[in-house]
Amino acid sequence: MPQIGSFALLLALCLSAYSFVAGILALAFPGRGSERLGETARRAGIASFAVVFLAALVLVVAAFTDDFSIAYIFHHSNRDLPAPYKFATLWSGQEGSLLFWSLLLAAYGLVLRLRHKTDNRLFAYASMIIAAVQVFFLLLLNFAAHPFAIMQGSRPADGSGLNPLLQYPEMVIHPPMLYLGYVGFTVPFAFALGALIMKYPGEKWIHITRRWTMITWGFLTCGVFLGAHWAYSVLGWGGYWGWDPVENASLMPWLTGTAFLHSVMMQEKRGMLKTWNMWLIFSTFMLSIFGTFLTRSGVVSSVHAFAQSSIGTWFVIFLAVIFAACLAFYIKNRSHLRSEHKLESLVSRESSFLFNNLLLLVACFTVLWGTLFPVLSEWVQGNKVTVGPPFFNRVNVPVALLLLLLTAVGPLLAWRKTSIESLKRNFLWPALGAFAAGVLLISFGIRPWRDVSYLYSLMTIMLSVLVGLTVISEFVRGGRVIARHTGQNLLASMVQLGHRNTRRYGGYIVHFGVIVIMIGFAGAAFNQDKEQEMGYGEKLNIATYTLVCRSYTQDDNPNYESEWAVMDVFKGGKQIATMNPERRFYKASQQMATMVANRSTLKEDLYLVYEGLNQDTGRPIIKAHLNPLVLWIWIGVWIMIVGTIVALLPNAVPVRVPAPARIHAAAPVGAGD
Repeated sequence: MPQIGSFALLLALCLSAYSFVAGILALAFPGRGSERLGETARRAGIASFAVVFLAALVLVVAAFTDDFSIAYIFHHSNRDLPAPYKFATLWSGQEGSLLFWSLLLAAYGLVLRLRHKTDNRLFAYASMIIAAVQVFFLLLLNFAAHPFAIMQGSRPADGSGLNPLLQYPEMVIHPPMLYLGYVGFTVPFAFALGALIMKYPGEKWIHITRRWTMITWGFLTCGVFLGAHWAYSVLGWGGYWGWDPVENASLMPWLTGTAFLHSVMMQEKRGMLKTWNMWLIFSTFMLSIFGTFLTRSGVVSSVHAFAQSSIGTWFVIFLAVIFAACLAFYIKNRSHLRSEHKLESLVSRESSFLFNNLLLLVACFTVLWGTLFPVLSEWVQGNKVTVGPPFFNRVNVPVALLLLLLTAVGPLLAWRKTSIESLKRNFLWPALGAFAAGVLLISFGIRPWRDVSYLYSLMTIMLSVLVGLTVISEFVRGGRVIARHTGQNLLASMVQLGHRNTRRYGGYIVHFGVIVIMIGFAGAAFNQDKEQEMGYGEKLNIATYTLVCRSYTQDDNPNYESEWAVMDVFKGGKQIATMNPERRFYKASQQMATMVANRSTLKEDLYLVYEGLNQDTGRPIIKAHLNPLVLWIWIGVWIMIVGTIVALLPNAVPVRVPAPARIHAAAPVGAGD
């Protein structure tokens, strides 16, 4: 079995290398035989998917058949591991995750090559560049991180088991979503670099890759927030984002990808920011590779990272090659990227997109600087200096507030120039609504003058209301126009409006999801927590809740031992729930893991953690967190997903309502005689 997997990876490397080399030759020497050579390169790329898929299948089958002669299976599985987690073995370790990356890249390449023939030179360039990236990952798999390495000595009876932190249902889907985002940015990168190399005319490469980029961005969005939800549900520290280096690694390409999706509209509409957009997509792809490097090199410490290894050097060399290639072709062909128009007014949609991009890049640079600061400080001073959440929050919270303001103002601005009177007219009612929301929150007890975090929360909710009212006003304004012409009701008219311009109004739905998430973030300023050792019948009070320990017990199953507490939850003297925070000891890996008990409502989460037994008293230690508005974050993510799907739909053809024919009164017989 491992021999089949090893041969498949070696064959995949040969096929991808042929696809790359033959693609270069077909493009460099156009002539009589170049089309046939280009077609063989395309077919080799298609075949590479089949053999990479075979290698991945062999690894999964080895996990299900408990083939512990393979070192990777021994280190990441065991006999009593539940079936879904055996499937997740494919991406749970260093070698398997690189194989999974290569599989997804081969799948993206397969779709591209099946949809488009190589007679189009842009697609031929994109196919060749994807093959080059695939060659790098297959070199890693064959020579540096081989997933089918054989255990030395006799075959072990059982494996070491999957990392307990990964034995959670979301971890079956979180890494695939994240990798679909990371890997997917290879496609727009390949088209962008190909268009630059061949001086492709116009903005067609952007039109071709728009849906690729949006789908990839959507996957990465899901991956980032699934990771946040996993951290919230499994790690047991009461939060969902700790500015961990690997969390930051997934956020950085998301920020630049978001900037790209906004700024390409300026290139499409006005022929502006061509150089900017080219480097944005280059940077997004390189940050995706950089994120993969961070999780595997050991240069930063993270609960999410793989074990330290030597393959970090491979990624550094690969990033250097990518940057050198992008820079060389940019210097050679930069005259092709001249803007067709200039910014005419600061009060325009172009300026809002530009400021939006600048703020997103400021946030990205802050995250990059804070993530790499321990490494840089060690190089300069000889000792690591780590920056924590206060540094990231100090910069990124004000940036996020400014982005919210731009999100509210942007839709109200016209292209080229907007009159101040028009802006005042469209902005008045949303601004009054936001002000009213602020007054209402202060009347409910929020005192922003007491703490800067309260001020930020108040501003976040007010700006979110402002954005929400702006989005609603855009739908209502357009819906009224359609209703006036068709006679249908306002709701149906707004639905028809969205169908007519799915990209624009799908984007507005995404913006609405963002503000719902921001409202969820705003609740963090009011978090409470309390820790207490609890015996039978003892109580713990937190805010309006009373927790009563009914019992605590233990259990044993083949995969893990567990101990948990049974906690009755009372509010206003009435029992409203029973919660069971749990702590597990996994036998194969000899590691502990936390299973949080969480009661979530729109208002707040009651979040309980079983922290273990006091060895002196034998009683459990319970930590209770009260986290307001967290559920809004997960609801907002779903709204963003819906908005992304809407934006991907084709526009509906406008229904034309024929004007009623004029009826001319017949002249009386004999009239005018």
